[in-house]
Amino acid sequence: MAAFCRGRYRWKRTNCSQFVTRNLTGTFEYHLVVIGGGSGGLACSKEAAQLGQKVAVLDYVEPSVKGTKWGIGGTCVNVGCIPKKLMHQAALLGTALNDAQKYGWEIHGPISHNWRTMAEAVQNHVRSLNWGHRVQLQDKKVKYLNVKGSLVDEHTVKCLSKAGKEETLTAKNIVIATGGRPKYPTHVPGAIEHGITSDDLFWLKETPGKTLVVGASYVALECAGFLTGIGLDTTVMVRSIPLRGFDQQMAGLVTDYMEAYGTKFCWRSVPKSVAKLSSGALQVTWTDTQTGQDKQDTFDSVLWAVGRVPETKSLNLENVGVQLNQESGKIFVGADESTSVPNIYAFGDVGEGRPELTPTAIKAGKLLARRLAGQTSELMNYDSVPTTVFTPLEYGCVGLAEEEAERRYGKDSIEVYHAFYKPLEFTVSERDASRCYIKVVCERSGDQKILGLHFTGPNAGEVTQGFAMGFRCGATLTHLKETVGIHPTCAEELTKVNISKRSGLDPTVTGC
Repeated sequence: MAAFCRGRYRWKRTNCSQFVTRNLTGTFEYHLVVIGGGSGGLACSKEAAQLGQKVAVLDYVEPSVKGTKWGIGGTCVNVGCIPKKLMHQAALLGTALNDAQKYGWEIHGPISHNWRTMAEAVQNHVRSLNWGHRVQLQDKKVKYLNVKGSLVDEHTVKCLSKAGKEETLTAKNIVIATGGRPKYPTHVPGAIEHGITSDDLFWLKETPGKTLVVGASYVALECAGFLTGIGLDTTVMVRSIPLRGFDQQMAGLVTDYMEAYGTKFCWRSVPKSVAKLSSGALQVTWTDTQTGQDKQDTFDSVLWAVGRVPETKSLNLENVGVQLNQESGKIFVGADESTSVPNIYAFGDVGEGRPELTPTAIKAGKLLARRLAGQTSELMNYDSVPTTVFTPLEYGCVGLAEEEAERRYGKDSIEVYHAFYKPLEFTVSERDASRCYIKVVCERSGDQKILGLHFTGPNAGEVTQGFAMGFRCGATLTHLKETVGIHPTCAEELTKVNISKRSGLDPTVTGC
């Protein structure tokens, strides 16, 4: 029922013949309506509800081109971080089984991997997370609506259900946290008809078999890494450079290790077409951009990992006045996540210039909810966010890449300390440690403030997370050297780094 208040009213009639009223002086059905039930949207909605706000969250997943669909929780929970890390763990276990024999474990018979068993376990875990999110929303009194949302104006959201039923919600503030989806190279014949994306890979019931991964982002390399790790013939097609935006020396170590690990690479190549043969195999034609020659091979699956696009097209943003970057499709946002329209906010992957990382979306969402509730004025700090690439040789980093530090400060104004080290766990199993490397980029003068820290090796995420706090506190090289290491760990090697690139000395760590 409509709530009646003194003042002027605007009336809207929905297709359901229900009246929605709004007092233009500030009385609405909700304090906050969040469009998008991913990690950021859920964090924002739950935080707002805990602060006494009346909140609704709208979430609807359009099936992928291949028909894959999932529950609440967004990319991270369903087709990103969580299933990726679990499948990465499956690959690590395969490596550990090979190592185990050197450590005295007697393993009889050949080791093989069953995709169906892994996929079923991963998918069941994801479904449990979907259920958990719904329970949490209910417990925190957040209204959850499995509907599509689009904007009518700065205070009104139109909801469309699966059955085509429409209704409108009014809110003092509206938050857009719809994230993004993988894109297809539509200019490549057969790409859409015969290819899949990360939206499909984690929900396959059967093994993808011999797989071509097109792209060199962290998504591409992580997927290729665990596919190789569970024993599948995997090839990565790289147009230009791997891990664009990351330190390129570190990126080279990651791909070098992957090649040694068994992943094949087609460097400087672009796909030309994908055709399905009568046998069911996919014939891929590509061009080697260095020679100009066309090449062909057949695969069971082609996985496109060539970037993501924000989910903004169906939100009616431009008609309401929300300004977008026409090239990227992302929303221009201010430091406080505000858009060009008052009372409409956006954060996460849909925000122009924002890192596409789950933890930043979660933190930004919580801070936004607190600001809107009048609890704080604190803004999200997007500088130097730590992250890890979960490739076979993991790569963790925080701060500036060496190239970016040179660009900002000048080559003569930075000092780069580095070390090649050998993880103790690699010794008995005689694993290749030649790409296990540490790099600490510092200011050259004064206390040598740390500008960037990079690490390849086991458990890179756990290592980097700890040092990220010190980085946030303004750590210097002296602080790092004064820190007592935990022996014998890989992280300990960071506290011992002392050889600069400028010195030209061998940075290989010897001894224990």
